[in-house]
Parts: sequence; structure tokens; C-alpha cells
Amino acid sequence: MSDNGAGTGARNFDAVIVGAGFAGLYMLHKLREHGYTARVIEAGSDVGGTWYWNRYPGARCDVESLDYQYGFSDELQREWTWTERYATQPEILAYIQHVANKFDLKRDVQFDTGVVGATYEEERARWTVETDRGDTYTARFCVMATGCLSAAKVPEIDGIGSFEGDSYHTGEWPHEGVDFTGKRVGVIGTGSSGIQSIPLIAEQAEHLYVFQRTPNFSVPANNAALTEERVHNYRENFLEIKRQARETRAGMLVQPNEQSVFEVDPEERQQEFEKRWGQGGFHVVQAYADLLATEKANETIAEFVRSKIREIVKDPDVAADLEPHDHPLGTKRVCVDTKYYETFNRDNVTLVNLRKQQLEGITPAGVRTAAGDYELDAIVFATGFDAMTGALLRMDIRGKDGLRLEDKWEGGPRTYLGLSVAGFPNMFTITGPGSPSVLSNMIVSIEQHVEWITNCITYLDREGLDTIEATVDAEDAWVEHVNELADQTLFPLANSWYLGANVPGKPRVFMPYVGGVQVYGEKCAEVARNGYEGFSLGAGERVAVEA
Repeated sequence: MSDNGAGTGARNFDAVIVGAGFAGLYMLHKLREHGYTARVIEAGSDVGGTWYWNRYPGARCDVESLDYQYGFSDELQREWTWTERYATQPEILAYIQHVANKFDLKRDVQFDTGVVGATYEEERARWTVETDRGDTYTARFCVMATGCLSAAKVPEIDGIGSFEGDSYHTGEWPHEGVDFTGKRVGVIGTGSSGIQSIPLIAEQAEHLYVFQRTPNFSVPANNAALTEERVHNYRENFLEIKRQARETRAGMLVQPNEQSVFEVDPEERQQEFEKRWGQGGFHVVQAYADLLATEKANETIAEFVRSKIREIVKDPDVAADLEPHDHPLGTKRVCVDTKYYETFNRDNVTLVNLRKQQLEGITPAGVRTAAGDYELDAIVFATGFDAMTGALLRMDIRGKDGLRLEDKWEGGPRTYLGLSVAGFPNMFTITGPGSPSVLSNMIVSIEQHVEWITNCITYLDREGLDTIEATVDAEDAWVEHVNELADQTLFPLANSWYLGANVPGKPRVFMPYVGGVQVYGEKCAEVARNGYEGFSLGAGERVAVEA
């Protein structure tokens, strides 16, 4: 089969897969199982996807480690032992490297290579994929496994290139690590990567300035080492747990409470919130069924978390600045932290509220606000990603009649099931916009998509079909359905990356599917059972190619 050297080896495949993270590797594995040839193209020097790039201090998954692993192999899960409730980036990267080695996946991955363009040739019913190393590949299918949080977003701040100290982005962290000992450090951004990294940077830095525009809700991870008993119990019930996870809303078993917050008295409600706070993580937002349905219900949990901030942070003015009031809890991805709020009790940490003193720009010496200058030795941009669509739109993807994906999505992303785009036959997007993706346990959603795509391809071959393309009508109906469901929740009330609000000029469209993993999976299965309803299937004279 193919090799890792650019400019050598096979050029024609059944599928080209873009990205060697969890999605791309599983896609490769499944296609191989069915006898298909595939080439994975990966910009990094090794497998891992987001866990290859995001090496900032404190980087962890916000889904528990036992749940954040592939479910397709009982043998695989029995030979890997997680050490902590929430796995660190190095441990997750070691896991995915273990998977790649176990199934000999790397031999079909071309590393250190970015995809610059992908063009559909209608006459041949094939995709031509071009890389930044001058390679050209053709394939029947093009599978975009580019990840939802993979295109780092550098903020548009005046003077950002003038800073004479060291600057870093959490999504593109130096692999050798960074030592902030004795340095004056500024962190810009208090989303997940900022909230995870700030406590550890504060332990090293001479002084840390946290530049906060929008305070975020964060709940404790309550991380701890996993006990042998818990690992054993999970291992013995693994396949059943994974099956049940697909029948939940979020793709993980977090014991949702089906009661309304108003069906109990305030004392019982407080006890439930305290219990959930003690459990930590996503258990907090599952305390009652209607917390994301009405603002009145949400305010009960939001005020509980704000009360915890006031309880933890000693300076009442700092605590007040850290309290979120501009969005309902859970309408941005809830941050899961370790000692985040406690960090602001340190003498060497200063919170700079950019709503009180506007950010004016970056200077050669540091950061300038309306209140004055902050001299810094290093700046960390914890400013997140151009989520869901950024990685796709950074490539020149062209479908039928030369239609550019960038033009197709000018008003926001449009897909059918988050899997396919009308006008782009034989192209699949794993966990794309319009699917549960970032509102779920990504591993569960990835596996469901990969298995659906694989089954689809084998169906086409059994039926003697060459192409599959979402119809415009099905795509329009799905987009309308996704928007209708989102509008029944509080999600659209937040200026979140779910809507692209963190990227200037990006269309404001709520991108994930809020209906839940189970409902979504049943819909995908129904579409397949009905002969891929909503898709146009084509049979033509198959073009013979030489590998």
C-alpha cells in the first residue's frame, strides 16, 4: 500500500481522508476492514489531531477518560489503563499513538502535509486532492476528518505583531514546552484553554495578568486518580456502557435528572446543586431537565455557580468581575477546571476586566488598555478556534460545476445530517455542522459517523452505484430542523463559538444539532434503512484507475 514519503507511492485510492485525529484514524481502520484503500493526509508530524497540537499547560479533556476512548474494540480497552478521571493531553496522545501502532495505521498516513485544495471531477466521479507539498491524489470519496476545534483563531488586535517578547497560542503550543519562571505573563482569553492553563502558569510566573473580556461559567473537575475497582468495573461492562451511551443525549452516562427545577422546594434544589457540584464536570448542568429550556430555570443554577465564585474568591471586587451575567449557564461549552477561581487569591495574579478598561492594543512592551500599559515578557493567546467550519474553509474545496464550499457557506454552513453537502458528491464531513458533535462526547459521535459512512460506501458498491449526494431539498429541511430545535433552547442567547461569534465577520448561525445523540443516531439509521433517503444516488460507468 502507500507510504509516508511525499512525492512517492500510490496516487489513487478509494478514499482520501483529511486529518489523523480520532476521526481520521477510525475512518482508515473501518475502510481497511472492508478492503478499501485509503490515504490519510495530516498536517502534524504524528497522529493525535487536537491532542497533537494543544499542549498548553493543564490541557485535559472535559469528558471523563473512561468515556473518552474508542468503543469498537473490547481487546483495545482491556489493554489500556487510564490513570485519572480526566486524562491529560499527554495521556490522551499516548493512547491514540497506541491505537495507531496496534492497528498499524501510520503506514497509510502522510504526515507534515496540509491539504490546500480538493476538487470534484464530475466526468470521472472522483475527487482530486492537492497538498502543500505538491502531491496530487485522486479518490472516489473524500472524507473530511478535520475536527471541530482545529483551526486556531489568532485575535485581531491592533499591534499584535509588534510585541517584542514571546507570544504563544494555546492551540499551537511549542512541543518542547514553555518555562514562565520569573516572567511577567499576560493571558488573553478566558475560555476553556485559558481556564485550564491559568492556574499552572500562575504557579510559575513572577506575575500573571489575566485579560478577561467575557467571564465564563466554570465548574470543578474534582479530578482524582482512578481506583482499580472503578477501572475494573468499567472494563467488565464496557460494551454495555458504550451501547447505552449512544442512547443518551450527550453520548455519556451522566445521570440526568428528569424533574423540572421548579418541582422541588429551594432547599432540595440547593442540595441537588451541591451534590452535582461535588460530582463535578458535566454532572452540574444535568441537575434538572429544564435548565437549558427557560431563562428562569437557568438562572437558578447560574446564581448557584456565581455564589460559589463569591465563596471561593476572597476579594469581592474580583469575584464580581469573574461572575458571568451575559449568557445562561451551559449555552457556551461549560468549562471544567482545577482550582481556576482559587488562582485569583494569589498575590501574583491580577484580573484585568476589559469591560471596565477597554483593550486598545498590543505594544512592543506588552498590552495597552484604556487604563494604562501592562509590561510583559510573554503573552499567551487563549483565544480558541474558528470552530466547526474553519478547518474546512481554509482549504479550497470545489464541488460540481466548480462550486466553492466557501461560496456555498457564505451565509453559514448548510449540510444534510452534518455528513454531506449538496453539490459535493462523495464528500463526507465527520461531526460536521448540523450534527451533535461538540454538544456530545466526541468519541461516540465520531464512531457513529464513521460507521455510517462505511456502511454507506459498502451499500453503494453492493448496489452498483458510484455516487451519493445530498439533495438540496433534504439539506434545506435539515438546516431548518436544526435551527428550529436550537431556537427552542437558550443556546442562541450566548455569543459563543457555537454560532461563530468569536470570529469577526463569520455568519451567525447555530452550528451543532441540539436534539441529542440518540435522536440523531435514529434519524441517520432511518435515512439508511430507506435507501439513503434525502440523497441522490448515481450509477455510471466506473472509471478504472491505476494505483
